[in-house]
Amino acid sequence: MKIFTTAKIVFLFAIFPFFLFSQQSFLSKEEAVKITLENNLGIVIAKNDVEIAENNKSVLNSGFLPTLTGTAGANYQRDDSTFEFPGQFLRDDEGNVQIDSEGNPIQRPDASLFKAEAQRYNARLTADYVLFDGLGRLYDYKRLKEEYNLSELQSRETIETTVLQLFTVYFEMARVSENIQVLKDTYANTEDRLKRAEYSFEYGQINKLDVLNAQVDLVNDSINLMNERQLLENTMRDLNIILNEDLEQQFAVDTTIAFIDKIRLEGFLKEGEQNNVRMLQAKSNMTINDYTLKSSKSVFLPTIGLTGFYGWNLNQNAPGPFFPGVTVNNRRNFGLGANLTWNLFDGGNGITQLKNARVLLESQEAFQKQIVLEVRRDIANAQGDYENRLKVFELQEQNVFTATDNYNRSNERYKLGQITSVELRQAQINLLNAQTSRNLAKYNAKLAELQLLQLTGQLLNVEL
Repeated sequence: MKIFTTAKIVFLFAIFPFFLFSQQSFLSKEEAVKITLENNLGIVIAKNDVEIAENNKSVLNSGFLPTLTGTAGANYQRDDSTFEFPGQFLRDDEGNVQIDSEGNPIQRPDASLFKAEAQRYNARLTADYVLFDGLGRLYDYKRLKEEYNLSELQSRETIETTVLQLFTVYFEMARVSENIQVLKDTYANTEDRLKRAEYSFEYGQINKLDVLNAQVDLVNDSINLMNERQLLENTMRDLNIILNEDLEQQFAVDTTIAFIDKIRLEGFLKEGEQNNVRMLQAKSNMTINDYTLKSSKSVFLPTIGLTGFYGWNLNQNAPGPFFPGVTVNNRRNFGLGANLTWNLFDGGNGITQLKNARVLLESQEAFQKQIVLEVRRDIANAQGDYENRLKVFELQEQNVFTATDNYNRSNERYKLGQITSVELRQAQINLLNAQTSRNLAKYNAKLAELQLLQLTGQLLNVEL
């Protein structure tokens, strides 16, 4: 009985994570999508790109608003100088020039000026406005708004791809969870077979070989269960990466699957091309290139602008030899003007840019035609793949019914001794394979449906 004891120990290790996860929270599909849209780092980056594009399309970045420039200045100047005025001598009361001890005339002390100071202040406001620039800024502004629309489409594509990635991992976790339940049932059936074999061996109804076969099968079932539990933990970490949650966060997922009504799906297919995100991006790029071409033609037209200014100046000059008092000059001025600029020839740069813009527009037209063909092919392939997987799932469900009935009948016959344990094990394996194949087919069909919804532009518009 050592092998049987070992099998029990292995089973305890296999089901130990089950007790850990039994207290985990339930994560519905709707909640998973909500958390992903809020927390996924790729989606956060895509939303930031949309915000940048929205800032770029603002009228503040259009060139339609005037520019206003203000300048101001102040200047202080001081000269420590002496000014002498020849002939300005001291005289006595009678008007005679006074002479020093050496016989030289004495100059007046107030004939010198020290510490001459001057201040200057100015301020000026200048406004410029372009009335006409050859319609260049108009098409640039339209291009910026279309680039914003393109960034929204790119963000939508990122969100759709991330949501599809989310459900790929979510459904894988659901599939593994259902497989674990199947393996647990398989283990329980094998355990019952081992008990019956032991009782039968004790009463001499069978030989030791049936007991050994059951013990080996029980160990294999335990190993399969352990491996599947480990796969579930790994898949849960993959899901936490997409959700941007703690890697060790534990939760259970919804294993129920509902397929979209065929009539509703046909309506999606009819409008698939016009709602496909790649098709919409191609049209947006066409519009952007068209605006770029029209904007490049503006270099051949003149630019007309208005300008105006208002200024103030204050000059305060120091006294000098001829102006003994302080002079102050306070002046205000303003002006309006218009200007016309016409670049008659820029060396050929404008012509080159115009030619390149036309070539880029032609390339975009060819690229759009290619995308149309690829999208039609992808939708047709996805539709065929979905219909095929749906039929496979229906056949696998029928196969489970057949395998279940076969196992039940085999189990009864084994109890009556009409078949061997090897034949019963084969029926058990057939049932296990049928159940796991059905689980795989179910989620493959649902993922094929989601891929079809993404191609028709409806992935974010339906309940999943």
